[in-house]
Amino acid sequence: MTTEKKTSVGINLGEAASRYQASLTESERTVQQPEINRFVRWFGSERQVAGLNAGEVANYAERQSQMDSDFGGKTDPLKSFLAHIRKEKLNPVNLAIGIKIKKGKSRNTGPTQKLKREPVPMTKAKFDELTAELAVLRTRRIEVIADIQRAAADKDFKENAPFHAAREAKGHIDGKILEIDEMLACAVITDETTEKAQTVCVGNTIVLEPSGGTHELRFKIVNPKEVAPSKGKISTISPIGKSALGRTEGDIIEVIVPAGKLQYRIIRIER
Repeated sequence: MTTEKKTSVGINLGEAASRYQASLTESERTVQQPEINRFVRWFGSERQVAGLNAGEVANYAERQSQMDSDFGGKTDPLKSFLAHIRKEKLNPVNLAIGIKIKKGKSRNTGPTQKLKREPVPMTKAKFDELTAELAVLRTRRIEVIADIQRAAADKDFKENAPFHAAREAKGHIDGKILEIDEMLACAVITDETTEKAQTVCVGNTIVLEPSGGTHELRFKIVNPKEVAPSKGKISTISPIGKSALGRTEGDIIEVIVPAGKLQYRIIRIER
């Protein structure tokens, strides 16, 4: 009894996810792995399971629903994983209560359901970057499988740390491959020419003039996965991005910030 408790106390998210996925059938694992691995990457595989709280899970769910309009239909794998955590007494709290996203109209939420994906606006540079990353991951996957086979030569799986580490690495790689595959399959390449656009849309660069200001601001509107503030790339769900989408040159947009409202005039739109 004491030994079991000691083992559970120090377990991290990566280990918990690997154990849970090992208990699934191949088809169940294929469906559930992307969402579970996304959750693990968000908090970090080394994060102690016992330290998680429902508030953090709720914040995660809220952020994901803002970035992915389909997230409400993808929560079942995560709920199952969190239920497993509670059942195994890795965390005394029912973490699943933090997931309160409303699902869409579809009632078919079985493990083999294929969810509809919305188009993902993406620049050509980002598309090429993800394609290159996918190639690296697939090469790495082959190497990890070889590591698993070598480690498996030691029949003592219980104490075989290299075997478990390689299996965990493969799980993370598989999840990332599925995630990138999904993004590329839904990608819609945005035009990046410098000609003027009629209205602001994803992929456009906008030049703003602050109300009462003397300097211009320049931003590129991108999807949430391409955000890079240091390069002037802001998300479609950012305050400025949301206010600017669909507007035209000369329009005044209002942006709500903690200090109040800011006004900007769109003086140029480029694409």
